[in-house]
Amino acid sequence: MDARQLAYFLAVVDHGGVQRAAEELWVAQPSVSQAIKKLERGLGTPLFRRYGRRLVLTPAGEALVTPARQVTRWLAAADESVAAVERLLAGKLTIAAMPSQAVSPLTELVAAFRRLHPGVQVSVRAADRPADVAAALRTGTAELGLIATLGRPGPDPELVVHPVDEQSFVLVAQDAADLPEGDEPVAPALLSGARLIVGQPGTGMRRAADQILAAAPGAAIAVEMEHREALLPLVLAGVGIAVVAASWRRLAEPMGLVVRDLALEEVLHVSLVHRTEPVSALARAFVAAIQRAI
Repeated sequence: MDARQLAYFLAVVDHGGVQRAAEELWVAQPSVSQAIKKLERGLGTPLFRRYGRRLVLTPAGEALVTPARQVTRWLAAADESVAAVERLLAGKLTIAAMPSQAVSPLTELVAAFRRLHPGVQVSVRAADRPADVAAALRTGTAELGLIATLGRPGPDPELVVHPVDEQSFVLVAQDAADLPEGDEPVAPALLSGARLIVGQPGTGMRRAADQILAAAPGAAIAVEMEHREALLPLVLAGVGIAVVAASWRRLAEPMGLVVRDLALEEVLHVSLVHRTEPVSALARAFVAAIQRAI
């Protein structure tokens, strides 16, 4: 059976016959008759019996009425849900984001999108590296991704890249005395003997920390942390100096921590990415929102 057959069946039930049902449905009477016969063949039993000009439901027909109404209501609800998503009134958009970029600029981008489309739910999934974001897009667990790379992302025939932001690197310390004197950006060579709190290998933040280790005699890693939400608490506890993207400044300074720019030529290039195949109306609207915001 299909939805059209059920709709024709219910029209015959509600209007007392094939002719009236056809008039209400704005179709030819034979179309209704054929749909009912096909439905009966599919079910293997008659649904109506004719008494003169009247059609009367058989016991099987009586049993079909309630589930047929349920199915048509569910289908109508499904149509309404899809239409609401296409009109950007509802739905769910999933974004895979690297941790530092989830602090900023994703916060601002989601806020701008939600102001335009408050009925849409945004779900953010964690991804440690650009490769993790790309994997989430390829497997369909996310529709959009926010990545940060040293240098602009290379060409990928499967992905569309929208540049969003550039972020430098900063040092976060418990106290100003933990850093060289002055307010200017700190050169890596001035961090001799520093104990660093760093991210895992393969990230831009770790690359920045490695440059300090190479340039500063006696500098060493105190903690290598995959759980980046623990970086600032470790600094607060006096464990060491964190090497992070500049997006962390907005979190660190309200905590009373000292933030200084790190004098590195390299910056993180932040990009929004999605697959080249057609994306949903929600994803297109998010891309449009960020293009207006930047």
